[in-house]
Amino acid sequence: MGRLPRWGKVAAAGGVVLAGVTISQRVKPLPCPYALRWMTDIPRPYLTRRKVVEILEAQPGERALEVGPGPGYHTFAVAERLEPGGELHVFDIQQKMLDALMQRAAKRGVDNVVPRQGDARRLPYADDSFDAALLVTVLGEIPGQEAALRELHRVIRAGGRVVVGETPALDPHFVRFPVLRRRAEEAGFRFEHRMGPGLAFLARFRRD
Repeated sequence: MGRLPRWGKVAAAGGVVLAGVTISQRVKPLPCPYALRWMTDIPRPYLTRRKVVEILEAQPGERALEVGPGPGYHTFAVAERLEPGGELHVFDIQQKMLDALMQRAAKRGVDNVVPRQGDARRLPYADDSFDAALLVTVLGEIPGQEAALRELHRVIRAGGRVVVGETPALDPHFVRFPVLRRRAEEAGFRFEHRMGPGLAFLARFRRD
C-alpha cells in the first residue's frame, strides 16, 4: 500500500478531529462558542431568511420568541415582519451573543427586539406569552431537548407555532427530522408542515 500524500494526511487528520468533535458534542452538547459566531452568518440552503419568515407565518403585531439567535442571522428579517406593533424576544444562554446581536440591532435602527439571557430548559416567561417561536440549528445544543420543547409548549399560546430548522452542514448537533417530530409531539405539539427535500429542513409545529 502506497503512502498518503501530505494533503491526504492533513485531510484524514481533519476528518478524525471533526468526527471526535461530533461525537463529543453528541454526548455532551454545548452552545456554539462566541469566538465562532461568524459561522452562524454562513448562508445555508433551505435555512434562508426568506424561508424562515415564510414558514413562521409571522404577522404584524405578534409577539414571537427566538431561542438561540446567536448574533442575529435570522433575527432582523423576523423582527421586520412583526412590525408594526410586534416584538421579537431573543433568548440565549450566552450574554456575549445577545450583546453582539443588540449592537447589530442598534446599527440597523431595529427597536422591537428584546433580549434575555438564560437556560432554554427553564424559560423565564409566563404561560401563553408568545404567538410563535423559532429555533434554527440550536435545539441539539440544549442538553435535555425534551425539557426545552415542553417549556416552549408552555409559553406558546393555543394555536401558536414553533418552527425548528436543522441542517447537518457545519453542525455537530444536527437533529434528524424523525427524532425532532417524535420529541415535539411528545411535548404536545402537532406537526403541520416541512420545507426542505433532504436532511436540511424547516419544520413547523402547532400547539392546539
